[in-house]
Amino acid sequence: MRNLLLLLLLANILYFVWSAYVKEPDETGIAVVDESELGPPLEVSANRDAEVAASVGAVLGSGEPSDLEAVVGRSCVTIGPFRANTDADAALTEYSGEGMRAALRSMQGQIFVGHWVQIRGIPDNLAANEMLEKLHAGGLSDAYLVTSEDEGLYISLGLFGDLDRAEKVELQAKSLQLPATIAPKTREGAMFFVDIGLPPGKGAGAMIEKYGEANVHLRDEATCPQ
Repeated sequence: MRNLLLLLLLANILYFVWSAYVKEPDETGIAVVDESELGPPLEVSANRDAEVAASVGAVLGSGEPSDLEAVVGRSCVTIGPFRANTDADAALTEYSGEGMRAALRSMQGQIFVGHWVQIRGIPDNLAANEMLEKLHAGGLSDAYLVTSEDEGLYISLGLFGDLDRAEKVELQAKSLQLPATIAPKTREGAMFFVDIGLPPGKGAGAMIEKYGEANVHLRDEATCPQ
């Protein structure tokens, strides 16, 4: 009996020691923290907020116009090529007078002269003369023979700035069973361009209407005035 009591006492002691070293699992709940433990209050700078608001206002259009231009930038348009310097000067004066940045620029290149209607591949003078007689009788009195060392014999039916007129002459020659074609005629010379900086909100629609879509270059094809 005495031994049994000693065993029970020893078991209680061991259980007490074991429970002291075993950590109980964390449980969810509410932690109560004293205000003095949080440290000093945070300070917010009013000047920083004002700077951010000002920059946002400039982007949205509520700032000064110069601020908006600095953010948005200017787009550019190039008009040309002009064959004559006087025509380019007139365009330069017009858009400079409207308050736009504009500059005249020139370069050497192939200038388009017109649409040339021709008959090529003529074997000899006898065939050429027969074709000329047929053309003249068919109402194409302006046709004439051209001899070139590089290109041989060919017949010119006219040089036209208007493509519609060139196509009309081509069809008239083909109706006579003659193989007429249209080719662009160019020459080496000075080409003139007007580079224009468009202010914000200004488009190039009026320029395209005046000079034609092929002669108004936008975006990556345009050069900004220097």
